[in-house]
Amino acid sequence: MTRTTWQKFCRQWMLQFFALAGIVFLLIFCYMPMVGVILAFNNYKPKTGFLGFFTSPWVGFRWFKELFSDPSFGRIFANTLKLSLLKLLFSFPMPILFSLVLNEMRILKAKKLMQTISYLPHFVSWVVVQGILVSLLSSQSGVLNQILLDLGFIQEKLPFLSLAKYFLPVAVVSDIWKEMGWWSIIFLAAIAGIDMAQYEAAIVDGASRMQRIWHIILPSIKPTIVVVLILSLGGLLGGGLGGSNFEQAYLLGNDINNSASEILQTYTLKVGLSAGRFSYATAVGLMQSVISVFLVIASNAAARKISGEGLF
Repeated sequence: MTRTTWQKFCRQWMLQFFALAGIVFLLIFCYMPMVGVILAFNNYKPKTGFLGFFTSPWVGFRWFKELFSDPSFGRIFANTLKLSLLKLLFSFPMPILFSLVLNEMRILKAKKLMQTISYLPHFVSWVVVQGILVSLLSSQSGVLNQILLDLGFIQEKLPFLSLAKYFLPVAVVSDIWKEMGWWSIIFLAAIAGIDMAQYEAAIVDGASRMQRIWHIILPSIKPTIVVVLILSLGGLLGGGLGGSNFEQAYLLGNDINNSASEILQTYTLKVGLSAGRFSYATAVGLMQSVISVFLVIASNAAARKISGEGLF
């Protein structure tokens, strides 16, 4: 390190400290735990302790073969895909549409109020959200059921939180409500970076609001949309933008709607912690991670071929 570089480093010591803290966080919580991947290929027993990670009997792909031969695996994987794809289909466009609506608001106070209200649900725990959903949708004392009864739309209260057919709609709608405002920040920032001269030229040419949105805003924020889409596809099995599949399935799932609410993450918890099959649970988690990596690479390649934009 040259003297000039060292002096520059010293002048930026606070920024370097924050960068170092981020690196340490990644090393401790993202890279060090990857040592545990070895459990997917051996027969680990908790009584062997940490050394058991490396001294347990090697079984190769035994747990993966057992996973794919499990009669319930097809249903669980299908549930995971259904929930993830529906959330991608409905949750991904909503922040974009919401950011376009906010951008068109001309009353500044109303715009700021709307932004604040839409951001707040992101900071609410899924445990609290589950409590809110119970208050709204419960078949015993739910507000929504009472309103529908009073308006005559239904003749008896509906078990929104019990039956399997209601699980996916409730999960998707609650995810949109919780995360839409937060993710719209990224698209609002991208919109704010558009050169105002383009708007002025479009207005002079007589372009309407919709024409300005379609021909200026959307093409300008296309790189941002592509990057967020690739990241969403990479985390598809985990819940996409919200990353909340596990919390929703764990908190909203029960014995009655289990046929629709049991997904890979809850299955991993059940066989790992409840049944004590740590190696088998690690194999399930590793399979999900491998699929996610493949989705990132495939979606990036597709985005580059179609739009010329991508992460790498």
